[in-house]
Amino acid sequence: MEALGLSMEMLVVLGLLAFTIFLFVSEIVRVDLAAIIVMVLLGILSVIPGLSELADLRHLFDGFASNAVISIIAVMIIGAGLDQTGLMSRVAQTIVKVGGNTEKRLITIITGTVAFISSFMQNVGATALFLPVVSRVSSRTGIAMSRLLMPMGFCAILGGTMTMVGSSPLILLNDLILGVNPSLPEAQQMATFGLFAVTPIGVALVLTGIVYFIIAGPWVLKAGGEKQDRDSSQDLYAYFERIYALNPTTFEVVVKPDSPLVGMDILEVLWNYKINIIGIHYKGRTRMEPPPDIKVEAPARLAVIADPEHLRTFIEKNQLEIDEAGNTFVEELSSEKSGLAEIVIPPDSDLVGKSAKDVGIRKNYGLSILALFRHGTCYSRTTTEMEHEVQDDIGKMPFEAGDTLVCHTSWSSLSRLEKVHRKDFVVVTSGYPHDEFRPDKTRHALLFFLLAIILILFTDIRLSLCLLVGALGMILTNVLSLDEAYEAVSWRTVFLLASLIPLGEAVQNTGTAAWIAHGIVNVMQGLPTLALQAAVAILATAFSLVMSNVGATVLLVPLAVNIALAAGADPALFALTVALATSNSFVIPTHQVNALIMGPGGYRVADFMRAGGIMTVLFLIVQLFMLNLIF
Repeated sequence: MEALGLSMEMLVVLGLLAFTIFLFVSEIVRVDLAAIIVMVLLGILSVIPGLSELADLRHLFDGFASNAVISIIAVMIIGAGLDQTGLMSRVAQTIVKVGGNTEKRLITIITGTVAFISSFMQNVGATALFLPVVSRVSSRTGIAMSRLLMPMGFCAILGGTMTMVGSSPLILLNDLILGVNPSLPEAQQMATFGLFAVTPIGVALVLTGIVYFIIAGPWVLKAGGEKQDRDSSQDLYAYFERIYALNPTTFEVVVKPDSPLVGMDILEVLWNYKINIIGIHYKGRTRMEPPPDIKVEAPARLAVIADPEHLRTFIEKNQLEIDEAGNTFVEELSSEKSGLAEIVIPPDSDLVGKSAKDVGIRKNYGLSILALFRHGTCYSRTTTEMEHEVQDDIGKMPFEAGDTLVCHTSWSSLSRLEKVHRKDFVVVTSGYPHDEFRPDKTRHALLFFLLAIILILFTDIRLSLCLLVGALGMILTNVLSLDEAYEAVSWRTVFLLASLIPLGEAVQNTGTAAWIAHGIVNVMQGLPTLALQAAVAILATAFSLVMSNVGATVLLVPLAVNIALAAGADPALFALTVALATSNSFVIPTHQVNALIMGPGGYRVADFMRAGGIMTVLFLIVQLFMLNLIF
């Protein structure tokens, strides 16, 4: 087969591709910003004489109105509506009731349930919804979260392959096919895939994942250590002391007028002493989780969490007294009003890259951070094992995706985080007293969810419009408020997807995809079609480990189609191979789901490599077998 010549436009597209991959891998800027930069560059370069074929400026921003983008927005809103009714809480109770205390049985039930939910909503959303569920199951059964979270996370990813709306690449696939078709001969144009076209493949992958963890779980999952029991307040505090080396005992301290603390602000006190002030009472007013700029006055009382040794130093140097009775904060510190909580920073949180000090975490969110758990290391203010400098910096450490925060907070503040700030925080702690969900709206939520599915199955209405019917119905019936619907949408994902679509079109329209395809086919000449398909699947898997699965799909589908055409194979089959293989992301915690479970599960990269390496190979084998069996 003769190699195609390289034109100037093709060289520019190759340069943009390399630049895009560099931005994604290096993370110099956020991936969504990187995608916007590339889209703008593509538009600017198209103005240069001789490069007009790069992009049609009249349609450069059409990706924001694409069927794929609107569908993803609607799916996110529908998922938030189902969550708001309290269905997830009832699911947790059912799982414990049916699964009992048997690890293998619980893994089967949890992974199967999450996979099903993930087939109709974004897998990272399903994982976020089930983090509190798994936490509750763990506390009630005594099985460590590290034994349950990885199977749940992996099967959430696998569940996204069960329907064409289960993951962003599959939602995007039909749009990419329609975009490629005009450049193909009429006889070779591809048909789009129906909602359940991939269901047999997805079911096989999910069953493979479940069987894998049932059989190999004892060896590939992180050891759970001691049994966890966190139902009572006493056991809850013992859990935090055991897992995070925290001494969460609260003391009430009296500040006299001659104390050196008078006139100091909270931040200055925290800077100089290994304690955490979670409440202050002055002139009859009590303020919990006081902001750092609040000054200590006298006579006043402080609610302090500290190790006894550090508390003794704090008291001696500042002429303080301990009130053994400790009645001032009784109401605020009761188990019905406040306590300790585990909170995870999700990958799409706006807080990533910012510190607790930057965002005013006490003032704006009502959280007093006692410890930050990251990559197997616990950074704490009150433990004796850590150096003073490290403890002081806990409020200045920029948050990373997957960080687990151990905080003291009021239950009302924690409930507000779940409702208003769920994009920025995933609350792992469950079972605390909080505002009720909207169970009276369950029928409305299920009605419009089912209506959307029925419209997709039995009408020719576009997928995006069918899903918007369900999303709009939930808003009009007050399952969600309009503001809550906006909060439910991951705008980072929206901009990432919409901004990459023009680059994918440029790869196809300039002939770049055909040039790369011919190059690969020339290298692999003589190999059977299955070997080419396997190479495409491996390439997509590799891309998904270093960049977003959406970006990998946009970049590789046109390439796969051209490889198939050059080899005389089915282009639709190769396109679907890419869209499925970009979900094969288990080896390292770069996938959003893996980043989300890393902190709560206490996982290291080695844990993902051990369990994910085998899962990656199994995924490839089952995917290729089922694709060729079905299609």
